[in-house]
Amino acid sequence: MKDAAFFELTDRLTQALRGEEVLLCNLDGEDSDFVRLNGNRVRQAGGLRAWGLSLDLIEGRRQAQASCDLSGDLDEDLARARSLMARLRERLPHVPEDPYLHYATEPSASHQVQNGSGAAGDWDGAGAIADLHRAAEGLDLVGIWASGELSAGFASSLGHRHWHASRSFNLDFSCYREGDKAVKANLSGFVWDPQALAAKLAGVRRDLEILARPARVIPPGRYRASLAPAAVAELFDLLAWGGFGLKDHQTAQTPLLRLARGERHLDPRVTLREEHARGLATRFTGEGFVKPEAVTLIAAGRYQDCLVDSRSAKEYGQAVNAAGESPESLALDPGDIPSAEMLRRLDTGLAIGNLWYLNYADRNDCRITGMTRFATFWVENGEAVAPVTAMRFDDSLYHLLGDRLEGLTWERELLVSPETYEGRSSASALLPGILVSGIDLAL
Repeated sequence: MKDAAFFELTDRLTQALRGEEVLLCNLDGEDSDFVRLNGNRVRQAGGLRAWGLSLDLIEGRRQAQASCDLSGDLDEDLARARSLMARLRERLPHVPEDPYLHYATEPSASHQVQNGSGAAGDWDGAGAIADLHRAAEGLDLVGIWASGELSAGFASSLGHRHWHASRSFNLDFSCYREGDKAVKANLSGFVWDPQALAAKLAGVRRDLEILARPARVIPPGRYRASLAPAAVAELFDLLAWGGFGLKDHQTAQTPLLRLARGERHLDPRVTLREEHARGLATRFTGEGFVKPEAVTLIAAGRYQDCLVDSRSAKEYGQAVNAAGESPESLALDPGDIPSAEMLRRLDTGLAIGNLWYLNYADRNDCRITGMTRFATFWVENGEAVAPVTAMRFDDSLYHLLGDRLEGLTWERELLVSPETYEGRSSASALLPGILVSGIDLAL
């Protein structure tokens, strides 16, 4: 469904409103290709075209919400939506007033399209899979490819007209050796580049050669370590659970409470932002508010701003700056370490490619526990010499991003969420790798 069809549909629905009713309409859609791979062969391929319409009928302080699927045929979709709106109207008198009902009342409009073309040329899923098959010859590659356009729209009876579409791809894969030894990798973005794929697979092949060596067993203790962007992403994924939302801060439930109160701080090189303008997630909320281009969450190691959704904004008297209170487009500022020099800077210690099964060990101290897995290597004199058996770490981000942080890489990796639970996710993170003087391994 295109923007013109969506806006025509909402205009027709608006004409049926009565009295003081207000109608908010949200559209979410995707036109996606999915390919599952095993043994570097296509095992399953398919496509999905789907659109969902959500209606929010408001009268005074009462609201009723419901959603339906759309077919793309205007007459059929209009009949479905009118039937849905009639049921909402029946329900509306029976719902209680909502003290935190909050939606944009000033009309606004935007139109943003990221079409996925650029210097490396346009791309298609079939061509990308053919590139992958050639470049990964001889590898036991298992993974999933997802690509295509995600679209979203917002319109209201008050005059709002917002449209967003982005075309991107995400290749999430692992390459296996004998047993359960594997190297996990990801390649995602807006522009398909076969050279970037070749470089990624060259690194995977190097890691697989090291995995073939006897595993090193190390005792619990504190070790120097480098963490790849994928491992850093796991830390921030957990931190997003209550770390940045205004509600969590106001109710003192955030794991960053001591940082927010100024009792603790991170390294001055740590600046963290929610970058709404990056192009994957929408620049508007489901209530019609326009997001700022960016929200600085942590500035030079000090807590700065929270993510504020419409309900928290109403409750605490602040401006809306996000659709929800967990990051969708997180970005950590780069450092000055070239990625190619990371192991040399590490010298001796652990090179951690991924972290798994993370949870809080002590929320008050922002202490996290989890497991290393897949490609974690022991490094001596700046060279990875052996894989390391899986270990549990238990450490605070006040150390890993604070007093033990030695540096961040200049290059950053765009990591797009592979989640497809309610459709392809538009969440992403742009992250560097980090070098720390110590990470505590518990067992």
